[in-house]
Amino acid sequence: MTVKYIESSILPTKFGEFTIHGFLEEANGKEHVAITFGDLSGDDPVLARIHSECLTGDALFSARCDCGPQLEESMRRISSTGRGVILYLRQEGRGIGLMNKIKAYHLQDQGADTVEANEALGFDADQREYSMCQTMLDNLGVHSVMLMTNNPRKVAALKGYGINVVGRSEIRVGDTPQNADYLKTKRSKLGHLFDK
Repeated sequence: MTVKYIESSILPTKFGEFTIHGFLEEANGKEHVAITFGDLSGDDPVLARIHSECLTGDALFSARCDCGPQLEESMRRISSTGRGVILYLRQEGRGIGLMNKIKAYHLQDQGADTVEANEALGFDADQREYSMCQTMLDNLGVHSVMLMTNNPRKVAALKGYGINVVGRSEIRVGDTPQNADYLKTKRSKLGHLFDK
């Protein structure tokens, strides 16, 4: 996969001043970004989050998932640590796209869980892929990461693409009454790990 670096710019946020870096997947036109904070050079592992786009959670504050709070917590931790990176990938709805995600939400309204809904629409439970991450991290000079995730499959996928993941840091935030069943399904069917 060819991922082309486009440009970087200062990104002031309520968590501090980050830098945003644009990347383009030339084969399909998908635009991804990396958000960095501090000096990422050197061999020490960089605190990192690989975050797939979630319009409903990240921008519309949906309580159906924990995505928005995870993104905010990642930015907060990186800022307080003094260095880190978030790769924000355009993979809405675990890779099925926004319109199909809304269809899946409709099925969930009728009683399906998040995995059953995706599968009823003809998709795998999780269709995301992470082949672009190595190129993005290489461009930023990141050689190893401490990954903020509850998803061991994500750790395995990144390692499979040659990324040096030295460890996993739980990111348990955003629990709501509306997403309790969703979080149970992520644990029981998708293998997510929650230490507390």
